[in-house]
Amino acid sequence: MSCKVKNDLALAYRLIALMGWDDLTYTHLSARVPGKDAFYMYRFGLLFKEVQPENLLEVTFDGQVIEGQELIPNPTGYVMHSVVYQHRPDIQAIFHLHTPAGVAVASTQNGLKPYTQWALHFYQKIGYLPYHSLALSKQDHSASLAAALANNYVMMLENHGTVTCGKTIQEAFFYTHHLEKACQAQCLMGEQKPLKIPHNICQKTVADLLSFEPSLGQRDWSALVRAYQDQLD
Repeated sequence: MSCKVKNDLALAYRLIALMGWDDLTYTHLSARVPGKDAFYMYRFGLLFKEVQPENLLEVTFDGQVIEGQELIPNPTGYVMHSVVYQHRPDIQAIFHLHTPAGVAVASTQNGLKPYTQWALHFYQKIGYLPYHSLALSKQDHSASLAAALANNYVMMLENHGTVTCGKTIQEAFFYTHHLEKACQAQCLMGEQKPLKIPHNICQKTVADLLSFEPSLGQRDWSALVRAYQDQLD
């Protein structure tokens, strides 16, 4: 199982690079190590397109590197991911990105609005964390991170970026795709007055969207891996 998790996480890094959602070496993805209080994350300093299963680190929740001891994890990544995994046992994968559209929406007072079907995936299911510089200390950031995420799978880091989580790596990718499209669409609206969707329709739609298929993201993930296999090898 752990080999499959590492393979899928490395694929997620490279897929996100192909989508153009990476930001040099500044963001990070992780996946929980099955059966352990630890997670996999890439070595600090790699580009997403360079990530392979063999250069993933295994890091415990208390910061010990137990696989790849000669390599260094991203310090802010360690804080964020370890806090979320400890707070939410159901979460198996976490993606943190700084796309221009995601940062733009995270930097507005109203955040993500339910103006598109993409955005309705997150209707009343998104957390917001006020900006407090870099997350370099678990002691300083644990309570605020856990409170902001609460029971959601998506969190906007205000003035900073986005966090998407999942019960699988594929589900985290699914949320990442739809959040990115929602943010792009909202940015494109500019000063135009959006059409409002009634609250009851929003509630029905989010329920429909999140129950549309039994394993969220698996169908799209398989299609992407198939389509981009030559570039992912």
